[in-house]
Amino acid sequence: MNERKKHMISVYRLCLVAMAVVMNAAGAQLALTLRLPVYLDSIGTILAGAVLGPVYGMLPSLLSGILLGMTIDIYSLYFAPAGMVVGLMSGLAFGMHLTEKRRLWLAAALVAIPGTLVSSLICAGLFGGITSSGSMVLVQLLARTPLGMTASIFVVQLVTDYLDRLVSLFLVTVLLRTLPYDLKSRWKGGMHHGDSEKPL
Repeated sequence: MNERKKHMISVYRLCLVAMAVVMNAAGAQLALTLRLPVYLDSIGTILAGAVLGPVYGMLPSLLSGILLGMTIDIYSLYFAPAGMVVGLMSGLAFGMHLTEKRRLWLAAALVAIPGTLVSSLICAGLFGGITSSGSMVLVQLLARTPLGMTASIFVVQLVTDYLDRLVSLFLVTVLLRTLPYDLKSRWKGGMHHGDSEKPL
């Protein structure tokens, strides 16, 4: 029964997913406004994946992609599948306890590389390397070299995605360490209102 409860949808989990969508939107808007070479649009996705697992980790990017795509940045809608891969891989990375063993660099690679493959294909296939991201300036510069457009997109995406995921994973790890145990337990379905707090 307890195992079943951990996989059930609860108000706490819905609130976490909604908060993750807001975090994604706020981070993406900040990066877009400042023309940063990183995206900051996956912090909420990684948080959901870390706490709720791979399946729930895919939801925030899907929802925020739809939200942002219909409001301020149409590109977000097309790149939602890449974000969903990030959520999936984040859940797996935290499930393997990579961040707890101080192997954040490995977790960032595990999360970044699959998402980079998907986003590079989307960027090259649908947009020819031109999107709203600040990193596209680097793509245009490298495209004039022997690398060409497609290879330039992959190289820039790999570097910027890795840096973005590393920063996001670090922020999520710090956040999880500061949150109360009872809140994290309720998100995971292991504690309910009225239960006494237990130490980690």
